[in-house]
Amino acid sequence: MTAKFMWYELLTSQPKRAEGFYKSVIGWKTEKMGEGDDAYTIYETDKGGVAGMPALPEDAPIKGEFWDGYIGVDDVDAYAARVEQKGGKIHLAPHDIPGVGRSAMVEDPQGAVFTLFKGNQPDGPPAGDGPGYPGWHELVTTDPKAGLDFYTELFGWKPLDAMDMGPAGTYQLVAEDGSTPGAGIMRTRPDAPRPHWTHYFNVESVEAAIERVKAGGGQVINGPSEVPGGQWTAQGKDPQGAEFALVGPK
Repeated sequence: MTAKFMWYELLTSQPKRAEGFYKSVIGWKTEKMGEGDDAYTIYETDKGGVAGMPALPEDAPIKGEFWDGYIGVDDVDAYAARVEQKGGKIHLAPHDIPGVGRSAMVEDPQGAVFTLFKGNQPDGPPAGDGPGYPGWHELVTTDPKAGLDFYTELFGWKPLDAMDMGPAGTYQLVAEDGSTPGAGIMRTRPDAPRPHWTHYFNVESVEAAIERVKAGGGQVINGPSEVPGGQWTAQGKDPQGAEFALVGPK
């Protein structure tokens, strides 16, 4: 099994406000699982759910607003143990999610959080490259070389080309499946609160989505910027402070 990002979860203290923001900015539809304040919100494309938003409990393992990426593995317990062996931490021990699968929230040695996951459905969420689907993943970290070593050794990901970004340092491309670029690793900017994964979502127009970010009370951190291949990107924060990114035509 190839370990790769397969689900995304927004951890936020204001789910109702966040729901409206992302529906506007990215164009997702939403569906509720459960009732009332404890309902789990699913963000959907035209083919089904690609991300979720739980009701954040007061005893959440990590405080703050952020997007968590789920990496699919064939043995959550074994991978969680390997994370610890390599200097990472376990924030939420391996546990079963009734009817869904098994997961564990962990942290790499530099402090970036992600979740290990094995679902009950072998096919997983729908794949696609249109608006609303995930389009890229980016690790911003205090030690890019150590981060590259951690993820390539843990998951078998392969380093590809490294691009010189001048004062920003090197941008290291990584393939989850061994050949196709799916993620990048770079040094964190000075104002970033902690090392983290940024997840990019496809939109039909980055410039138009940026205007929706501003209108919805969010903040644009960087962009729009052209990237190799002719796509454009922008990084931002939602009104509660969770970082996310956009990718698509200008």
